[in-house]
Amino acid sequence: MSRQSDWRVTREDSLLTMSLQRTYSSKKRTFRASSTEPLSPPSASPVVGQKRKRQPLEEHLGNITTPATKQPKLAKAKPRTTTPKAKEKPKYTQLHFNIDQSVLRSCSLCGLSYNKGAPDDESLHKSHCTRVQKGMEWGRDEEKECSKAGVVEVSSNVKLKNGLRGRIISFRADLGGKIGSKISVLLNTINLTLSAPDLTPDILRASKVYLFLVPSVASTFREKIIGCVVAQQISAAMVIASVAECTAASKLVAVDTSTGIFCHPDLLPTPLGIPRLFVPSSHRRQGVASKLLTAAAETFIYGCRLDPRKGQVAFTQPTGDGNAVMRQWGGGGVRIYEE
Repeated sequence: MSRQSDWRVTREDSLLTMSLQRTYSSKKRTFRASSTEPLSPPSASPVVGQKRKRQPLEEHLGNITTPATKQPKLAKAKPRTTTPKAKEKPKYTQLHFNIDQSVLRSCSLCGLSYNKGAPDDESLHKSHCTRVQKGMEWGRDEEKECSKAGVVEVSSNVKLKNGLRGRIISFRADLGGKIGSKISVLLNTINLTLSAPDLTPDILRASKVYLFLVPSVASTFREKIIGCVVAQQISAAMVIASVAECTAASKLVAVDTSTGIFCHPDLLPTPLGIPRLFVPSSHRRQGVASKLLTAAAETFIYGCRLDPRKGQVAFTQPTGDGNAVMRQWGGGGVRIYEE
């Protein structure tokens, strides 16, 4: 019995050994290395009777390959579609023709006729009306050229009826530069106001300009032009007929029927003519015109004072206001000449 039991134990041990060897040798374990570590050789089969050593947890986890986790797909942001803004429609102005009412206007302040609603006409009227009422300025630019241009101060500290004091200057009418530009604008204003034609270059060459200047309220370096007289050298003029002569005589020249000016047709020697006389509306009836005319009569011919009462001064066709100044200042002796 002992031999059979020993044989059985021996046989069972051998079978157990064979079964163990077949179990571990039939299937070899392989290890997948990570992307960063080199592959390690497979471990040897454990010897029969030896206990298998367990691998550390870190090593075991390092050998296990986990499938790559799929990241959730993010929805692509749709590009914002900006709707184009609708173009603003241009605003139109409805115009109407008013046949019953004329667009031509006549300013009561400056007497200029212009088309209402026309930008050019309204701009011209605005600047012209300001010059007619308030006059123009005489500034530093003009004063700097006085010595070169031959500007002469005829009289200073001239007192007017309202107590305002100023000075009178004189120079040639055909000057250029800053003074020439200033006089050109001033003469244009005077011609529009009087509805008179432009003075020809020949008349300007034979003329002098007299200006009445007063200190400006806005600036101490500027002066205001409150009066202008253009004096021209002439040779002959006509004598104005009196009221009695107008009714009796038949051979008279009608100069202005609205003001009742008639002249004898005979031409008499006259040295001085006044083609233009202008005073802004805000400075009238203060003696500006008579001061300028007296200065022109006394200084136009060097060393020779002219007397209007003796018929030595003549006017061109005067307006209503000019006729009143001519008769009052000249004492009835002023003559008329054709420009």
